[in-house]
Amino acid sequence: MEARTMTFQFSLAHLTVLGCAPPEMTYIAARAGYDFVSYRPIFMGLPNEPNYALAENEEMLRQTKAALRETGLTVHDIELARIGDGVDLKSYAPAMETAAELGTRHVISSIWTPHREYAIDCLGELCDLAAKSGLTIDVEFVTWASVASLRDAVSMIRAVNRPNCGLLIDTLHFHRSRVALEELDAVPREWFHFVHLCDAEPEIPATTEGLIFTGREGRVCPGEGGIDLAAILDRIPVVPYSLEIPNLARVKEIGYEEHARRCLQAATAYFSANPRGISLRRGVLISAS
Repeated sequence: MEARTMTFQFSLAHLTVLGCAPPEMTYIAARAGYDFVSYRPIFMGLPNEPNYALAENEEMLRQTKAALRETGLTVHDIELARIGDGVDLKSYAPAMETAAELGTRHVISSIWTPHREYAIDCLGELCDLAAKSGLTIDVEFVTWASVASLRDAVSMIRAVNRPNCGLLIDTLHFHRSRVALEELDAVPREWFHFVHLCDAEPEIPATTEGLIFTGREGRVCPGEGGIDLAAILDRIPVVPYSLEIPNLARVKEIGYEEHARRCLQAATAYFSANPRGISLRRGVLISAS
């Protein structure tokens, strides 16, 4: 066997430190050792969620650019371009244009309408809109959304048939949507641009409220829960790993920066302890000589 160097890259997902505006989040990510940041600059009006719409806040955008310049970090992806009944997709254009200006490559989308043909038309329109700024649209299936399974997400992407449409696997939703591991084997490798990585207790809540609680404020670091992360990641090409690990109880105890730091430390330790076909050891790819 011979080893050849390969760097694994990690991004700090905004949901992990949602109380921090993009400039502060960027400095935290840099101090903790992340390679990228993943912003949430599309305001969705959810209860108690801050508005970080950079395209509409000139001063915050200026500070964000300064933070990126000073730290040397880049924005890996933004969220969330939701598809739903009555949503004006063109309203996402300013956020996409600003994201592209910051060096972003990917936009996360999820689908919240039960009307399949309408969703397909919207996804195609969204991909075309993103293409104008050189961005991909990465479809994430969410356990309590209309598109809640890998099978449905793949069907949508195939129907849209756009070169800039990809698939985002979130390990929490993968587990809680009861996806069979073998389903990943049929997904085109080029669809994978990054992964949302986290862990959780193996038990799946029976209510939507329970699913949402864990998804938004009760995730844990890789290796702390019961999701078979190695089995999932072994079927996905090596891509950047966005650590989406919101845990409000821990944040209250140790603060956002220390939480972000521990998330990265835990992810790195988990990769080192769980070799896979190409090896999850950070920085080293093992291959047969």
